[in-house]
Amino acid sequence: WLPLQSQLSQALNGLSDRAKEAKEFLVQLRNMVQQIQENSVEFEACLVAQCDALIDALNRRKAQLLSRVNKEHEHKLKVVRDQISHCTVKLRQTTGLMEYCLEVIKENDPSGFLQISDALIRRVHLTEDQWGKGTLTPRMTTDFDLNLDNAPLLQSIHQLDFVQMKVSSPVPAPPILQLEECCTHNNSATLSWKQPPLSTVQVEGYILELDDGNGGQFREVYVGKETMCTVDGLHFNSTYSARVKAFNKSGVSPYSKTLVLQTSEDTQSEEQTLPFPVPLERSQLRRMSPFSSTLNLQPSFSGRSYFELRSSAHHQSLHSSLQSLNSAVDIKKMVAVAWFSFDPASAHADIIFSNDNLTVTCNSYDDRVVLGKTGFSKGLHYWELSIDRYDNHPDPAFGVARIDVLKDAMLGKDDKAWAMYVDNNRSWFMHNNSHTNRTEGGITKGATVGVLLDLTRRTLTFSINEDQQGPVAFENLEGLFFPAVSLNRNVQVQL
Repeated sequence: WLPLQSQLSQALNGLSDRAKEAKEFLVQLRNMVQQIQENSVEFEACLVAQCDALIDALNRRKAQLLSRVNKEHEHKLKVVRDQISHCTVKLRQTTGLMEYCLEVIKENDPSGFLQISDALIRRVHLTEDQWGKGTLTPRMTTDFDLNLDNAPLLQSIHQLDFVQMKVSSPVPAPPILQLEECCTHNNSATLSWKQPPLSTVQVEGYILELDDGNGGQFREVYVGKETMCTVDGLHFNSTYSARVKAFNKSGVSPYSKTLVLQTSEDTQSEEQTLPFPVPLERSQLRRMSPFSSTLNLQPSFSGRSYFELRSSAHHQSLHSSLQSLNSAVDIKKMVAVAWFSFDPASAHADIIFSNDNLTVTCNSYDDRVVLGKTGFSKGLHYWELSIDRYDNHPDPAFGVARIDVLKDAMLGKDDKAWAMYVDNNRSWFMHNNSHTNRTEGGITKGATVGVLLDLTRRTLTFSINEDQQGPVAFENLEGLFFPAVSLNRNVQVQL
């Protein structure tokens, strides 16, 4: 029995070890239960905080949208009340004239009647003419043309879910810049790249970086899946460095080789001082190519400048900006001129183009926006738009805008545009749907609207028929701005 006793003792020792391991495992499981509970509380708190942040953002956006509706409401009431006041005054004058005429008709003295009849008839005709076309037409609709597109947000909310990030592949290899497809035009640069031919690592997107044109720090200008990108609004006559890297869920690749790009340069000439601003006789300009970035201005100009500068206080700001423009070109070199046309690619689909994209109108009664092809971030820029057609007293708007401005609303309705909108009697400045500086003086067919963007002083000024319209419209402008116009089918303008 001794051998059996020894065998049982050994078996008990093994079972004792298993029992000890089981006790330790139970302690580990109980610790896991505690940890799961703690992690659950922490995760729930994080989830509630994230959802509360989304709700707060939605409430803030709700308040902003309500503010826009209130501003639209106030604007519509203001326009209608102004028209009521104007029409009431005219009606009172007309009624008074009618009553006076009836009393004159009752006059029994022929000689007295003959003395005033001719003048009175002329006055009646003149008053009748003042009730011309459009006077008895409402200048404002009662509808609120604001449609809230919440479908994308609702879809995003329904797709809100947890994502478990798992490393399943290595980071991508650095992309290769395709030099034969990279180029510059005007103040834009186009970059193209690809993955190495033998790379099999999945790529989710790319990050393109440019420096500031002065050898400064790189900054991201594009993040996405495309392998080609055009960057607008660069400085003229500047050297930029570009690089790109790829990324996936595992991380970010090293950078590609750095590519150096040169934007369009100024053209050098003999020692001469050119008259500036550009004179009205623009036909004497020799274009190196249609709407090229640089233009040779011939030194034999005899015409006047765009503006006849006045010394009144009302015109001092415009005079000061143009004087700085004159001083800026008092150097021994030719002036670089950024020619541009309207841009069909970024315009609303209702815009109609003609005359090599220099003339635009619209096939809708609603306001639609069209931008110029070239963006400006520094320097002094001036352009004009002639009113080729103006029917039924619409309110076209002129100014500058960001590239992502609303295209289906009047220019200045959002915070991406700075504009002057004008009818046949007066004008207003508008930005972020805020209307300021009502100024008498409107436009008719054949009128010319001028836009002066001074990014040295960071100001925007407007003119109508070469006279400054109102004070300096906007100040403290900074960033990239594109020439912009909004109009409907009752207006046609030419750049």
